[in-house]
Amino acid sequence: MKINKHNFTEGSITKNILRLALPMMTSIVFHDLFNIVDMFFVGKLGPEAVAAVSMSGLLIHMIIIAAVGIATGTVAMIAVYVGAKEQEKAENVVVQAIFMGLFISIVIAVLGYFLAKPCLKLLGAADDVLPMGIKYIRITSIGAFSILLGIIISASLRGAGDAVTPMRILIFSTIINIILDPLLIFGIWKFPKLGVAGSAFATLIARTISVLLLFRVIFKGHSLFQIKLNRFHIDIRTMWKMFKIGIFGSLQMLIRNISNLVIMKIVSLYGTFAVAAFGINIRLIMLMHMFGVGIGNASATLVGQNLGAGKPDRAEKSALMAAGFYELIIIFISSIFFIFPKEIIGVFNKHPQVIQIGSICLRILLTSFIFVALSIVLGKAMSGAGYTMIPMIVTAIALIGLRIPLSFTLSQYTDLKANGIWIAIATSNVILGILMTITLKKGKWKTVKY
Repeated sequence: MKINKHNFTEGSITKNILRLALPMMTSIVFHDLFNIVDMFFVGKLGPEAVAAVSMSGLLIHMIIIAAVGIATGTVAMIAVYVGAKEQEKAENVVVQAIFMGLFISIVIAVLGYFLAKPCLKLLGAADDVLPMGIKYIRITSIGAFSILLGIIISASLRGAGDAVTPMRILIFSTIINIILDPLLIFGIWKFPKLGVAGSAFATLIARTISVLLLFRVIFKGHSLFQIKLNRFHIDIRTMWKMFKIGIFGSLQMLIRNISNLVIMKIVSLYGTFAVAAFGINIRLIMLMHMFGVGIGNASATLVGQNLGAGKPDRAEKSALMAAGFYELIIIFISSIFFIFPKEIIGVFNKHPQVIQIGSICLRILLTSFIFVALSIVLGKAMSGAGYTMIPMIVTAIALIGLRIPLSFTLSQYTDLKANGIWIAIATSNVILGILMTITLKKGKWKTVKY
C-alpha cells in the first residue's frame, strides 16, 4: 500500500519533522509570493489600482478563513485514518472536503458577484476605485473554487504525509502567475490590456491550473490517494465531523484578525508615525510566523498519524520537538532583530520617528517570541488531533480578553503611552504560550474520537 511511504509513526522524529516542515515552509513562502507579485505589478497602475486590490483582498482573506476551517478538519481526520491504516476512510474525507469546498465556492460566487459594490462602498472606496474593485471582486468570487479546492486538496495530501507534491505544484502555479500578470495587466504581445482585472484573471488561471494538477494527482493514483469517480457521494456524517473540527480553526484565525484590527485602532491614537512603525512590525512578525505555521502544520500531521497508530506519547513528543525546532529558529532571528532593530526598521521606512518608535516596539515584542513559538506550533499540533475548541477559547482569552483591554489601559492611563501597547501585546503572547502548553500537557486532545 502506497500509504506506508509517508508513514510518520516510526523512525526519527527529528527527521520526520524536517521532511514535513521544510516543504511546508517553502509552500507558505510561495503562497505569500503570489500576493506580492500581484501587488508589485498592480502598483505600476497607480494608487487607485492598489487601493482597489487592497480592499478586495479582504474578500480573499475571508475565502482563506473558510478554506482553513475545512483544511483543519481534513488534515486531522486524514492524518488519524492514515496512522490507523484506514485508507478508504481517509479517501472518503478527501471526497467530502471537495464537496464542502464546492458548496462554499458557489455561495461565495453568488454573494461576491452581487455584493461587490455595496461592500466596497461600505469600506469607503472612492469613485475612481469602485469600478476596478468591483471587477476584481467579481472575478475572484467566481474563481473562489480555485482557492478553496487548492487549499483543501493540498491539505489532504499533507495530512497523509505528502508535503512535497503540493509544494511543487504551488511553485509551478506561482511561476505561471508571474508570467501572466504583466501580460494580462499591461496587454503585452497579443494579450488584452485588462488592468486590475488582468491581475485577477492571471491569479485565477494560475490557481485553476494548480487545482487541475492536484486533481490529476489524487485521481491518477500518483499519490497516497487513488480516488475513483464512483466514490463521489455525499456523506453528511463525515462532513459534520469535519465542520465541528474546522469551525474552531476558522474562529481562531478570525479572533487573531479582530485583535489586530482593534490594536491598530488603539495604535492610531498615537499618530501616523506610530501606525507606520507598528505596521512594519506586523510585517516582520508575519515573516517570523511563516516558519511557525509551516512547522505547526507538520506537527499536526505527525500528531494525527501517531494518534491513529495508537501512539499518543510519540504524538506528544512530536509536538514538543516541533515546537523546540521552531524555538531555535525564533531565537536565531530574534537575536539579529534585537541587535539591529533600527537598521531593520529602516529598511522599510527612513523617517527618524518611525525608526525610533518601531525599534522600541520590535525589541519589546521580541522578548515574548519564545512563547509565540509555543502557541503557534502546539495549537496546530492539537488541531491535528481534531482538538480545536479549547485552543480557540484559550486564544480568545489571551488576545481578546487580555490583550485589548490591557493595551488600552497601559497606553491611556499610564505614562507608557504607545509603549504600553507593545508591553500588553508581549504580555498576552506570554500568557497564550503558557496556556497553550498547559492545554497540551493536560492531554485531553489524545482522547478525541471520530
